[in-house]
Amino acid sequence: MMRLSALALTIAASGFSLSAIAAPDLSKETSSYREFVIHQIDQLVTDTEKFVQYLDNGDVANAKKLYPISRMAYERSEPLAESFGDLDPRIDARLADLEGEGKGEKDWTGFHKIEKILWETNSTQGTKELGVQLLKDIKELRAKVPTAEVTPELMISGAVDLLNEVSTSKVTGEEEIFSKTDLYDFKANIEGAEKIYELFKPRLEEKDKQLSAEIAQRFEAVNKLLASHNNAKEGFDYKPYNQLSKDEIKTLAEAVNKLGEPLAQMGVILE
Repeated sequence: MMRLSALALTIAASGFSLSAIAAPDLSKETSSYREFVIHQIDQLVTDTEKFVQYLDNGDVANAKKLYPISRMAYERSEPLAESFGDLDPRIDARLADLEGEGKGEKDWTGFHKIEKILWETNSTQGTKELGVQLLKDIKELRAKVPTAEVTPELMISGAVDLLNEVSTSKVTGEEEIFSKTDLYDFKANIEGAEKIYELFKPRLEEKDKQLSAEIAQRFEAVNKLLASHNNAKEGFDYKPYNQLSKDEIKTLAEAVNKLGEPLAQMGVILE
């Protein structure tokens, strides 16, 4: 679940105003992004169906293994996926998010409540209804995504928000408190931001080749850092977040921050 970020300050510092100018036709890029998100949510439905089946079968080991993988499609898609009212909190809220709104555990549903049960009790007891509701909410999200308005502004601000979420909130380990699978979320957020950059890259290179090259180099640096914590030759098998040293966490946060600075300047394509 994306929290408010320092996006406005970041973009203001770059000297760019999203509302100050008339944007060129970027309908091809926005259409491609919508299709990307639809594909991701299709994958989310498929993975969540498997995840819920493991819960129903009482298969704790496989449910734990699939939990972070199944969430990655959602984390890649958050700029658009979180835009449908209370669906995002129903799917992805942490208990702390609800407590900040004066709600409690009885109001809590979604991935993170299931995470708490799996890792605290090492069982699937109490997850059946939660799994049914989670899958229902994700299928509702899939039905709504094609109707969403996608704008270049949403994509640019969404890409920077994904990075800010990693470097300011998720870096503390607050997202995956029980499972310690935070690095899967980091990777998915980076992939979501990188997809937006890739869609705008041809336009950006027309405006500022140096800026585009810098963004590409910064993505490469972050991805190399994440790869250094991945035990799998193919796919994902990230270290538990609590196994990273303070210096490793600091280095990762700094690399993401350095990426966010030029990425926020990508609004030059709207000039």
